[in-house]
Amino acid sequence: MAVLAAAALSAAPLTLGSGPAVAGPRAEAGPPAITPTPRSEQQRSDRITVTPSVTVVTGQASDPAAVRLTTAVLKAAGARTVTSSRHVPAASGSLTVYVGGPAENPASADALAALRTEGPSGLGAEGYVLALGRAAGEGAGRIVLSGADPTGTYYAAQSLRQVLPQRKTPGAQVRGLAVRDWPSTPVRGVIEGFYGTPWSHRARLDQLDDYGRHKMNIYVYSPKDDPYLRAKWRDPYPADQLAQLRELVDRARANHVEFTYALSPGLSVCYSSDTDLTALTDKFQTLWDIGVRQFAVPLDDISYTDWNCDADKAKWGTGGGAAGQAQAYLLNRVNERFIATHDGALPLQMVPTEYYDTASTPYKTALAGQLDKDVLVEWTGEGVVAPTMTVEQAKRAKEVFGHAILTWDNYPVNDYATGRLFLGPFHGREKGLAEQLAGITANPMIQPYASKLALHTVADYTWNDEAYDPDASYGGAVREAAGGNAEVERALRTFTDVNHSSPVNSVEAPELSALMKGYWEGSVPASRLKAAFVALRDAPATIREGAEPGFVDDAGPWLDSARSWGVAGIAAIRLLEEQRAGRTAAAWTVRQQLPGLIAEAKSYRYTDLNGNKIPVVVGEGVLEPFFAKVLDASNQRLGLPPQPTATTDLPVYNGNTPDRMTDGDDSTYFWSSRPPKADESVVVDLGGQQPLGPVTVAMGKSGSTEDYLHRGVLEYSSDGTTWHALGAEFDGKATWTADAPSGTTARYVRARATAGQENWLVVREFTVARPDRPTVSGGPAPASGSSLAAAADGVPETAYRAASAPAPGDALTVTSAAPRAVASVTVLRPDDATASKARVQLRVDGAWRTLGRLDGAVTTRPAPAGTNADAVRLVWDDGSAPPVVSEVIVK
Repeated sequence: MAVLAAAALSAAPLTLGSGPAVAGPRAEAGPPAITPTPRSEQQRSDRITVTPSVTVVTGQASDPAAVRLTTAVLKAAGARTVTSSRHVPAASGSLTVYVGGPAENPASADALAALRTEGPSGLGAEGYVLALGRAAGEGAGRIVLSGADPTGTYYAAQSLRQVLPQRKTPGAQVRGLAVRDWPSTPVRGVIEGFYGTPWSHRARLDQLDDYGRHKMNIYVYSPKDDPYLRAKWRDPYPADQLAQLRELVDRARANHVEFTYALSPGLSVCYSSDTDLTALTDKFQTLWDIGVRQFAVPLDDISYTDWNCDADKAKWGTGGGAAGQAQAYLLNRVNERFIATHDGALPLQMVPTEYYDTASTPYKTALAGQLDKDVLVEWTGEGVVAPTMTVEQAKRAKEVFGHAILTWDNYPVNDYATGRLFLGPFHGREKGLAEQLAGITANPMIQPYASKLALHTVADYTWNDEAYDPDASYGGAVREAAGGNAEVERALRTFTDVNHSSPVNSVEAPELSALMKGYWEGSVPASRLKAAFVALRDAPATIREGAEPGFVDDAGPWLDSARSWGVAGIAAIRLLEEQRAGRTAAAWTVRQQLPGLIAEAKSYRYTDLNGNKIPVVVGEGVLEPFFAKVLDASNQRLGLPPQPTATTDLPVYNGNTPDRMTDGDDSTYFWSSRPPKADESVVVDLGGQQPLGPVTVAMGKSGSTEDYLHRGVLEYSSDGTTWHALGAEFDGKATWTADAPSGTTARYVRARATAGQENWLVVREFTVARPDRPTVSGGPAPASGSSLAAAADGVPETAYRAASAPAPGDALTVTSAAPRAVASVTVLRPDDATASKARVQLRVDGAWRTLGRLDGAVTTRPAPAGTNADAVRLVWDDGSAPPVVSEVIVK
């Protein structure tokens, strides 16, 4: 990367980050935690003292940014006066600090020798040695920052920032230390390459400072919705926007980050046109003039089967191979006419149109054979968002593309799932990957400050993949984001836990879900799970008070949703505990509140670039299923059958989880994030063996009418292993219904793909009717939007609401398919709708027997021992209020 010259220093603020806030000597447990993890870090037996006055010895070529950072770090550690000098001071009792490797500051070699510490000789680019200790006869000791090059020295200063304490007074004693370190990956950083609201200028400046702190060395400017990069790529930038780009370039250089400008002409370029070549290189020249030294030409997300000009078709013909030749032709000319003619220009980068796999194609073959070999090719892995990336895949990519590979890793980017925040660690990247790559760049989220957590872990992996531990790195990222505040750290940990999963890591809410699992198994008490929901409720307020304001702004609707899920979780635990204690009425009161609490948690929206209101998703696949299980447990205690639950082996798109197939709401849906393959399925678990009635699968939706199983079959099973066909294979319809033969019973029903397809899958509702369901008759007639059946549909959240007061003789009758043993009858009514009066009766051998009267929101009337009945009815009193019944439950 470019060497920082003194004249190029910008006025970038020296943000020291969250170094250890230690007021005295460090604990002796081990060396200080430096991130990214160094290759070698050894404690010494001696100590250095941060004295009131410190001398920083520099050489003629010492990196200015490293000197400035070192000075700031020393002052933050308690030094009152920090003096720079080109000369080694005479022996004194003050701390002396040497900044610069052998080529920058020759004095550092002697300083290391006095500490008997090996210098940076033999280290690769950007490697460094950091040593703290006392030579013979020294009082306060010395610190040496010696890089293999100026960037290495700057990185030594970033490590020193984490080693020295932060305190207001001098006198801190710090254990001696020797660090020898270098990066695994030559190019490490971030590509702002998403669709959606581009980052603000202020956020970009902040990001560049953050990259320097984490030893990342590249930032690729490629926001898809900057019109001057794509739609208006030929047009020059307005003066004010060019001035902002200049400020970014200067800030990047001050942080030893290479600002890379990526121009995307593919929507309209004529590859064979000299005019377009000139327009492209002229645009590059305007960026060169403000200091940019690295350029890229992304040709992703375009069509290469439709030419933008007839001349290209005449020159190369048609097809993928023709497109590869045309793109190579243009890029080679850019390489020849611009990169090669500008001294100091770094290698050109490009993104191929086929950027997401390693299948050999005519396009890739043409590109591999004709594109100049010094052009770096960007690649996203096996998939646009690759769940894993392996050494063998990277080797294959080099072979297929015939060039050095720079990964465009689509994590934690969320432009395809704008309802999510991906806050979990970088995951699924094999150790040793760096050896096969020219570099790794991560595509972040639309939310810049929220992206920092994941990008912290990307920095850790790319610097030292062998030492990388996702969970440990993630913990460090959360601690840093909390700025040393333990309460904020706990709150962030709680919040990030329910925003943890992503396409590169399917595990959501690892801490909360473990507590849920223990709760259902009986190993975790209710009080502990309730405490977790209290923490989730309270975490957003703590984050808003103490976290970085940019993070708070980015995460706003997700914080609101998390708080509401916490409130709902507290209510859910209370519901179950009230029922376990036998307080059915109190439990029913809480249960009536729960749907509203859940609805509030799901009500928050993110507003995207186009003004669309996107529902935010928190705790994907964990929170909503938990509440479904809570209701099932509540139902079981009430004597109701379990509600069906849905699962799938397909990945989920943007929070549209499988439980939405069985929620009774046709406006919600399950949506896969890729096309189904043969034998993949969606499954409904009925909760137990039961008779089967008609089965209906309603697929597709407005705007995605082709997202259904184009070839598939309905099947049923008792054990989830042995399956039987339910009707004929379906083909070419979005909604399918099958009638089970009379007497058929099963626990599971599934819709299975019998062939792969190109479209994703939407399932709005997957319903399995029960022929043994009771029927409801009588009156008064239901109000609009209600039904008689709601009084005995097994779902207390639905209710029969009468349109009028009962007429004389009106009764609501629930009739079973056959006589059954009855122990009791329970009638649930809303707390605010208990004015209607009625007698509760059972029909035994054709005669009605009165069990008692309705009384309050929960009425339970026992039946005489040995009672067999085929119906229950509520006989309304004359003059009673219009009745409302949530559920009639016969045990």
